[in-house]
Amino acid sequence: MDNIFTDIIAKQLNISKVKVENTLRLLEDGCTIPFIARYRKERTGGLDEVQITAISEWFSRLKDIQQRKETVIKTISDQGKMTADLGQKIEQCWNIAELEDIYLPFKPKRKTRAQSAREAGLEPLAHVLLMQRDPAPSATAKRYVKGNILTPEAALQGAQDIIAEIVSEDQIARQQLRQTFQRTATITSKAVKAKKESEEAQKYSDYFDFSEPLRRCSGNRLLAMLRGERDGFLKITISVNDEEAIARLLRHYVRGHGPCTKMVTDAVADGYKRLLEPSISNEILAMSKASADDEAIGVFAENLRQLLLAAPLGPHRVMAIDPGFRTGCKVVCLDEQGNLLCHETIFPHPPQRYWMQSSATLRRLARQYDIEAIAIGNGTASRETLNFVKEALSFSEIDSERTAQEGENVPVPLSHTKVFTVSEDGASIYSASKLAREEFPDKDVTVRGAISIGRRLIDPLAELVKIDPKNIGVGQYQHDVDQAKLRHSLDQTVEHCVNLVGVDVNTASQQLLTYVSGLGPSLAKNIVDYRHENGPFKSRKTLKKVPRLGAVAFEQCAGFLRIPNAENPLDASAVHPERYAIVEQMAHDQGCSVKELIGNKDRLSSIDLQHYANDEVGMPSLTDIIHELDKPGRDPREEIEEFEFDPNVKEIGDLRIGMKLPGIVTNITKFGVFVDIGVHHDGLVHISRLANHFVSDPSTVVHLHQHVQVRVIEVDMRRGRISLSMTDRQ
Repeated sequence: MDNIFTDIIAKQLNISKVKVENTLRLLEDGCTIPFIARYRKERTGGLDEVQITAISEWFSRLKDIQQRKETVIKTISDQGKMTADLGQKIEQCWNIAELEDIYLPFKPKRKTRAQSAREAGLEPLAHVLLMQRDPAPSATAKRYVKGNILTPEAALQGAQDIIAEIVSEDQIARQQLRQTFQRTATITSKAVKAKKESEEAQKYSDYFDFSEPLRRCSGNRLLAMLRGERDGFLKITISVNDEEAIARLLRHYVRGHGPCTKMVTDAVADGYKRLLEPSISNEILAMSKASADDEAIGVFAENLRQLLLAAPLGPHRVMAIDPGFRTGCKVVCLDEQGNLLCHETIFPHPPQRYWMQSSATLRRLARQYDIEAIAIGNGTASRETLNFVKEALSFSEIDSERTAQEGENVPVPLSHTKVFTVSEDGASIYSASKLAREEFPDKDVTVRGAISIGRRLIDPLAELVKIDPKNIGVGQYQHDVDQAKLRHSLDQTVEHCVNLVGVDVNTASQQLLTYVSGLGPSLAKNIVDYRHENGPFKSRKTLKKVPRLGAVAFEQCAGFLRIPNAENPLDASAVHPERYAIVEQMAHDQGCSVKELIGNKDRLSSIDLQHYANDEVGMPSLTDIIHELDKPGRDPREEIEEFEFDPNVKEIGDLRIGMKLPGIVTNITKFGVFVDIGVHHDGLVHISRLANHFVSDPSTVVHLHQHVQVRVIEVDMRRGRISLSMTDRQ
């Protein structure tokens, strides 16, 4: 069976059978996708994580189909209807839709009109009609008048019901109609009249009278319409030209012009309208929904990847501010590792507007805790707080202590403190979570939220893994798509990002460690518990002392866990412990220590990698080792940059057509990108306005949190919508 799976996967993904087979064997041995992609390149022929993931998903899909086939075979066999031809047909089928078509005539179902007719003994009459040779079907029908069948007309109607069901369950007919729907179906959306005028319905106004070919309907439009239908504001239909569809079916079932022809024609039309068309219509809508789900999930996963890999500030002392008007701004100070040093509340804005006191508090905390950067949440009062902070930092003040010591006035250099606006999406979710309560049991949710904002600036990846990705705010329709698929995709994305960056085992939270290759919640907790009881890990070898962290788990996780300042410098790198001996041999051959070899470009460039290649370790792994030795433990993320909104634009009413403004990309969709320009309403740059050339995928042009220049092209004050452009076109 595995050979069949290998053949199918290799053909579907256009990957050699050997690579597929080796990858499947590694997966079955318990290896994780990040581990295989990073440390088993010789076995897979250098397949990347995307390819390995595709192999894994196809394998799971085929296993599900195989399991379904076993159920189908058992059900048909139990009915005593299994034949050699039917069994072979099922065994050779690897398309789930085709498999269900084969199974449909045998599938247990509620009592139907056709089933009642069969129980009344009318199936032979149905076959007589289908042959279309009987010159007097009404006379023939008299022989079937018995029991509940009181008239020849009732017998003929029952026979037609059987024919209608035969047509609806015919594999060829279903496949033919399925293809017709896929090519020519139209999706139509109409407003529910009783709710059309309600304020809540207006967000679906674009779909009150909407129609287009289904194959041209984008995933985001389909999901929007389905949400409108679920909320009770829209009614959606999927349709094809019924006359053409029935005509195609009739060509398969109607022969000649005898008296049976009209009955068969009516039965085929009935089977189409009552059974076949609704079934295929629902199936096509479900397929379209699944495709839209995959598209939306793909966009969400890519946005999440970009967000998790956003530029970190790194270990700096940070002041974080969760802005607010009436309730004030929550201020926290954090050390380089994100530990809480202090927290206070200031009221620089109306209605209190204690500007001087708030300014003094801000400067005092900044001096007291040697603050190097300030993180401001991007929610309510964000722009106002940003302006306040910059004014407060530039406020002329003299450091009295240093002045007394040095004999002349010494200004406080707070104006050089960097200020950043940080997305606070999901911070409120974290602050009310069990994890936040465990971390800060004596702090309220507002303080916890400010702490999360500050930690996001220091290391967004380490902080965001604590929040359900659906609450981070970088997707659309996340509550409308298949939740199991979404969870699986987002978990894979988080795992990829965590292992790409690597984790400091001595500072990582349990949540961050959970996503490290080979660990999971239980081992992550054991690592944190061991660290608390025994102090920081001194070497990767010490990980083997963690309870239940056996040889297999160590193999999978060790290369992704970093131990800075370890006795063995390789413990701080991405070089796997299983390859330490090779590096040590390289250093010996170069006449130096491993520590002296690391970062020494001249020595590294002089190494002949072929000399160290063998059956187990080839050039791909050796090349990776040299790259890592060149820059050990390098962070693949970009460096963070400061950003400023246009100081003259603060509200949507300040916008004018043609304005050119700086903005930050906050979300990416298939139809365009949303940009924060500092007016409390994100503007949309439609995909057609992203560049001067054709763009098929917005993520190829921009990335999350990218700083961009946009031009205002339309402002809808009533709906709070802003249209922007990044092109030169007017």
